[in-house]
Amino acid sequence: MSEMISDQRSLGRIAHWTARAWSAASLVLIAAFFVGEGFHPARLSRSDLALFLFFPVGVGVGMIVAWAKEGLGGGVTVASLAGFYLVHLAAAGRPPSGWAFLAFSAPGFLFLLSWLCSRGRARSDG
Repeated sequence: MSEMISDQRSLGRIAHWTARAWSAASLVLIAAFFVGEGFHPARLSRSDLALFLFFPVGVGVGMIVAWAKEGLGGGVTVASLAGFYLVHLAAAGRPPSGWAFLAFSAPGFLFLLSWLCSRGRARSDG
């Protein structure tokens, strides 16, 4: 039993630090894209504005929140990604192609994993 708890703690620590590093890299790269492309929010259509609010805004806010509250922030990140995919599907008739949206949002899943591991650790300690 203690070996399983030790494995869970290790997995939680790995997920925790990987999520933090990956989220920092994601946020920096997303910001670089917007600065480099000369982002003009006034030129966005309604559907583009909705997409923008889910990704990168919702995803980014979720990752920032996750540094303090992993469960909440990870949930916001994953929910924002799901919202982005649903709005894109409704607007374009197909989900977004490629791997980039998932890759930039992956820290949200890792934050949730870290949070789940820490909850299990708290239950086993108390």
